[in-house]
Amino acid sequence: MTNETLVQEAAELSRRLRAVPAPRPVLSRDRARSLTDRQRDLLDQLGRLFDDGFAHLTMAGIASNLNCSLRTLYGLAPSRDELVLTVIDRNLWRIGRSAMGALGGDMAPLDAIRSYLEAATVAVAGTTAAFARDLAAVPAAQRLRDDHSDYLVAITRCLLDIAVERGDIDDVDTAAVARVMAGLGRDFSEPDVFATLRTSPKEAADAMTEIILHGLTAPRSPEDR
Repeated sequence: MTNETLVQEAAELSRRLRAVPAPRPVLSRDRARSLTDRQRDLLDQLGRLFDDGFAHLTMAGIASNLNCSLRTLYGLAPSRDELVLTVIDRNLWRIGRSAMGALGGDMAPLDAIRSYLEAATVAVAGTTAAFARDLAAVPAAQRLRDDHSDYLVAITRCLLDIAVERGDIDDVDTAAVARVMAGLGRDFSEPDVFATLRTSPKEAADAMTEIILHGLTAPRSPEDR
C-alpha cells in the first residue's frame, strides 16, 4: 500500500467519523469557556465527592464539603441533580475527546475499535457501587448516558463498516455488533450487574471486547460461511 493510499484512507476515515453527530453538551461551548479556574476546580472536586454517592447530599451539604458558598454553587447549576449532570457530561466529553485522540490515521479499523473502546471505557473505570446506585435513580442522567452511548455505538459501527468494506471481517450486522461492543461498559456499571462482576466494569468490558474482536477475525470453515 502506497503512502498516497494511506493518506487517502486516513482522510476518508476522519471524514466519516466527523460526520457522526455528537451529543449536545450540558454546558454549551461558550459557557464551558467562560468557567473560571475556581469553577473548574469545583467541578473536579464534585466528581470525587459524588463517587461516594450523592442521594443524601443537599446543595448546602455540597457547599460545605467543597468549602464554597451556596452562591458559588448555584452559579454552576440550579440544583443538585443538574450538578450531577454537568459533572457526568463534562467527564464523558473529556473521555470522548481522549478516545477520538487514540485513533491513529494509519490504524486498521479493528485496531481503531480496540483503542477507541479501551479509551472510552475509562468512563466506568472508577465507578463505585454507591454512585451507580444513585445515578440509576436520576432519569435525566440515564437520558444523558443514552446520548453518549448512542454516539459510542455510531462511531463503533462506522469503524466496523469500514472493516467490512476492506474485507477485514465478514459482512456481519454491524449495527448489532456495535451496540453490543459499545454498550459493554455501561451495562457492566449498572448496579445489579456491577455487584456480580469478578473484575471492575472497565476490565470486564475490555476483556469482552477482545473476545468479540477475536471472534470477528477468527478463520471460518467453508461450511460456516
